[in-house]
Amino acid sequence: MRWRVFMRLYRVHVLAAAAAVIAVVLAVILVVAQAARHPVHRDTAPAVSPAELAQQWTGLHDGPQPYPDVHIDKDVHISMSDGVVLKADVYHPARGGQVETGPLPTIVTMTPYSKMMNSLIDSAINNPEAQRFTMDLVRRINLSGTPISGFEDLLHALDGGTVATVLGLDSKLVRAGYTVVSVDVRGTGQSQGLWDTLGAREQLDTREVIEWSAAQPWSNGRVAMSGGSYSGINQLRAAENAPEPLQAIFPVEPGSDLMRDVVAPGGGVGVTFLPLWLTQVNRAKLVPDVQAMFNGTFDWQWLADRLADPATNYDLLAQALLTPSLNDMPPTLAAALDENSPFREGITGHPGKVTVPTFVYGGWHDIFANSATKLYNEIPLAPGRKQLIVGDTYHANPGAGTGRPGAPPRLDVLQRAWFDHWLKDIDNGITGYGPVIVWEQGGGWVSLDQFPQPGMTHRRVYLSATPSGTTGESVHDGSLIGQPGDRARLTVAPGLTTVCSRDAAQGSAGITAAFDACAKDSRIAERGALTFTSGEVAERTVVSGPINVHLNTVHDAADGYWSVTVNDVSPDGTSRVLSTGQLTASLRAIDESRSTRSPNGDLTAPFNPITLESVQSVTPGEPVALDIAVIPTQAVLEPGHRLRLDVFAANAPKALAFRPMLNDTELKPQHLALDPAAPSFINFPTDRPLPDASGRPAADPEPAAVPTAPAAPSSATAPARPAAPTTRPAQAQGSPAAPAVPGGPTTAATPAETPAPSSSGAPAGTPSEEPSRPAGAPRPAEAPQPQEPPVVRDAPRPVPAAPGTESPQPAQPAAPTTGPAPIPQYTSPRSATPQP
Repeated sequence: MRWRVFMRLYRVHVLAAAAAVIAVVLAVILVVAQAARHPVHRDTAPAVSPAELAQQWTGLHDGPQPYPDVHIDKDVHISMSDGVVLKADVYHPARGGQVETGPLPTIVTMTPYSKMMNSLIDSAINNPEAQRFTMDLVRRINLSGTPISGFEDLLHALDGGTVATVLGLDSKLVRAGYTVVSVDVRGTGQSQGLWDTLGAREQLDTREVIEWSAAQPWSNGRVAMSGGSYSGINQLRAAENAPEPLQAIFPVEPGSDLMRDVVAPGGGVGVTFLPLWLTQVNRAKLVPDVQAMFNGTFDWQWLADRLADPATNYDLLAQALLTPSLNDMPPTLAAALDENSPFREGITGHPGKVTVPTFVYGGWHDIFANSATKLYNEIPLAPGRKQLIVGDTYHANPGAGTGRPGAPPRLDVLQRAWFDHWLKDIDNGITGYGPVIVWEQGGGWVSLDQFPQPGMTHRRVYLSATPSGTTGESVHDGSLIGQPGDRARLTVAPGLTTVCSRDAAQGSAGITAAFDACAKDSRIAERGALTFTSGEVAERTVVSGPINVHLNTVHDAADGYWSVTVNDVSPDGTSRVLSTGQLTASLRAIDESRSTRSPNGDLTAPFNPITLESVQSVTPGEPVALDIAVIPTQAVLEPGHRLRLDVFAANAPKALAFRPMLNDTELKPQHLALDPAAPSFINFPTDRPLPDASGRPAADPEPAAVPTAPAAPSSATAPARPAAPTTRPAQAQGSPAAPAVPGGPTTAATPAETPAPSSSGAPAGTPSEEPSRPAGAPRPAEAPQPQEPPVVRDAPRPVPAAPGTESPQPAQPAAPTTGPAPIPQYTSPRSATPQP
């Protein structure tokens, strides 16, 4: 009996053990199969430090690759759902003359700049002899200390991984086991159709190309996208509720809100960049396929499409600059000034809908600088699934300054690490890198947990006519102070000094940045500006976030155009632009639902609809309050440095107002009315208060009322904010006009007693709250080694506040029962005449 029981138990245990063994074997088989499909390379597992990771990624990308050769299938036809044929070059890895036809991860690039040109550039840059010569030459050039050191900055794009990532064509990626599909967007290059600039049809094309690529036998169904500028914008649009095969994107210097980035930020048409860009695309799309002309395969439909639309979008540019009146708007221009038109919908992204891992590179002085940090903040993914790097670069040199000790790796190296992780499941540590790495202007590379850097407080810094004594060349040398100052009226006229400026360099994509006297020092441009300068900072002062410039203005005509820059002034007097903003007075309307405010109610990032329906009248001689959005930035003012605000009445050649508004300005002088009852100020984000121009630290006053802006309700009780206006109310959605200034806009200067601040309750100043501690101090430096990581600020990672949770704006002070006293007009040798 016992023997039978023993045998029965024995058989049960044997069966259980056999089942366990089978289960283990099946699990091993599944793991091996998964590893074969998506291998995890332990030789690139996370290392001890970011510096070692950077070394590891660089060594992997620059070292021997699994495939030594690249095979190109030229002009592969991809038929769209409407019958239009797009042309693609497909790059396959190859070894020993054998093309790899097995399924591999796939990278798609959609370009309007001609895949043929991209291929020629890639071939030239990857020629071993040419590459060694070029890189050696770039590394040997040292122009520091010369008047053209900016030219060296532009050249360093070549050793920053720029070419491969902007073109979206990196042969090293192909040799590493990726298939690359480079496609001319419809109506450009060799593709058929009419160029639908970022429109709905083009966006559908991108999705169809992704689906087509994933379905090919040489693809394993996992797709990423690569490319810069326009190709980066296309990536972001494709990533909105992305098609299933799309698993990662790496956009370099993309835009999101193109109207406010480059088309007409603040109502200033980009008259430098837009003609250059349109000429480049329209010229490239007219280059025929010469080989096809000789072998009998020429695409006659391509020719018919080019004849039907040889100069896309030139009509819009011409209408913006030539239409004399708003009363007779051509349909193309009217569509550009209609937020609901297909054109505006096409150039407006929705980063809040992005669903795939996204690595963004931007530049503080790129034409799309306005979008860089906003993109990162609006993408609804966790850090690690979204990463951001912002360099001290223009549109022409993304990646310059990377790949050096203390800097991030080159862009092509970062892109490889990003794709290896998301398309090949390689545990290489890229998701822990950053997540936000920025060049801190005035300092160096820093790593942040979020942007803006925690510990910042927006504070008012007031404009005063009192001379700062820091410059004798500007139209007027004013001061930045901690309290509203005396009354004064300052005059500035439109001029051309901004031809030599950092704004001109930005608008030209960096072409004019070679000249330091213009791009790295604003003193020439400031000959046509009102300048306002703070005292010297005694301690290192960090600036991080969006900036708003609130001006109380008066115009002699029916419109005005204002441009401002925020500058870091060195002890030697060099005035270097940190960021910039511009606004046409009649387009000052503000959409509260898309604007942000600091806890005291002041605007930090006003959103101007820039539409025909939001135009507001400007009455000559009457005060008009303007809130000018300045592009978010990260900077540090070192001890002995000062903050300066430059105020211009023009910004040529970067931008001009739309022609109807430009006509209304009559290019007349414009006036800044400084009045403690309606103060002009910068709402400036710093980790400590700035000293005023006297050198005294500016104490944090009580929370300020905003006499010229609507209240910002708290999120606890506020109903939904109104959308952008659909009619043309006299002051709707904008900052209501400040009290009238008796005496007219341009009275002659007469001796007058400066009145004391009004007893009616001038705004007290800036909020009293201080950050709980200074922004994170730099971590201890690591031992010197190649590609040491950026300095990491050890600030905590608080969750950013949801939009609309700022404190409500304090009630406005009661209006005085009598009008303010006349404002004496300051004069200077340069203020009476227009500036050259």
